[in-house]
Amino acid sequence: MKVFLTGGSGYIGRATIAELVRTGHAVEALARSDRAEAAVTAAGATAVRGGLGDLDVLAGGAARAEAVIHLAQATSGEEDLAAARAMGGGGPYVHTGGTWVYGDTGGLRDETAPWNPPAVVAWRKPVEDAVLARAAHPVIVRPGLLYGGENRLIDAFFVEPGRKRGAIPYIGEGANHWALVHVDDLARLYVAALSAGPGSVYVGVGGVNPAAKEVAEACAHAAGLAGKTTSITLEQARAEMGPVADAFALDQEFTPAKARRELGWEPRYPDPVRVLAGG
Repeated sequence: MKVFLTGGSGYIGRATIAELVRTGHAVEALARSDRAEAAVTAAGATAVRGGLGDLDVLAGGAARAEAVIHLAQATSGEEDLAAARAMGGGGPYVHTGGTWVYGDTGGLRDETAPWNPPAVVAWRKPVEDAVLARAAHPVIVRPGLLYGGENRLIDAFFVEPGRKRGAIPYIGEGANHWALVHVDDLARLYVAALSAGPGSVYVGVGGVNPAAKEVAEACAHAAGLAGKTTSITLEQARAEMGPVADAFALDQEFTPAKARRELGWEPRYPDPVRVLAGG
């Protein structure tokens, strides 16, 4: 299948291109800079120069393809929706959301959980509603918090600040659960989602939902801090991290049962704490 992909030079994008190529797909990937072009080319895709605001480029890429995977992080809901409209008129269009939109889950939940998003991701609902209503063959993947490889958000907001203070922080008691997914498992889910029926929605999670303090302890071992962690208040977290602190403070537990059942997708990383600890 010919696939057009945005966000290909990013953390998720490079893994997804590699998985698409490995499974026999031909990939064109949006690249807004020389550095992005080099990254997507190295991953196995043909680069298409442009950014999310270049709607003609997006429409052209989608028209040449049989399917689209939209991974790029938009700067606003308006930009994300405009991009989705430019690309969602033909074959399968796989749009990226996130599990944070559900807020606290109050136990183990699936895709049917009600939405209660923190402000940082509240913009996603009107975008996803429009995608499901207007795209010809919409599929939405809502990833959990990623780990593996660069651990982008975990590294930026917890590991690097923790190295400077000598202990990895967690918020409050750290008893809240994080719905984690390994980047390689998520890449496989995006490829599997190309075969999903129109209107399908999947949470992209590994099914193991450790407590935030457990994650902090694992990261502290991997960072050479002998497992040292420290609790910070939500107010401290907001001051240090900004609005995303409220998302990290969510208590979320999700099951990947729907993707297993409908797509035959099986997470291959059953022990995120061990991976995060460097095992």
